[in-house]
Amino acid sequence: MKLIFVYNAGSGFFNVAADMAHKIFSPSTYPCSLCDLTYGVFSIRPEWEDFVKNAPVPFEFLHKDEFIRAYPGWQKAALPLVLSARGEQLEMFLSADDLNSLQKKKKKKKKKKQT
Repeated sequence: MKLIFVYNAGSGFFNVAADMAHKIFSPSTYPCSLCDLTYGVFSIRPEWEDFVKNAPVPFEFLHKDEFIRAYPGWQKAALPLVLSARGEQLEMFLSADDLNSLQKKKKKKKKKKQT
C-alpha cells in the first residue's frame, strides 16, 4: 500500500513561483489546502517533513498535471486529494473537502494560540 498526495497546483518552476506569490499576496484565496498544510511560502513545514520521513507507508506526491497524466481515470476528481493505492486499485483516502476542513481547523487552532 502507498498513499498518493495530489496537489491542486501545477508542476514546474513558473507554477511554483506563481504559487509563492499567491501565498504571499492573497493567502485566503490560495486554491490548494494540501499545499498550505504541507508547505509554507518557501519551504516544507518541519512537522510535515518529520511525518513523511517516519511514515509507515510509502508516499507519492504529484501535482495536478502529473496526476492527470498518470491516472487519467481520476481527472474529474476534485483536488487536492489523497488516494490509497493497493496495486492498481485506487481509493479515496482524503477528499478535497476533508483537506479543506483540516486546513480550516489548523488555521482556527493557530488563531487561538495567537490570542
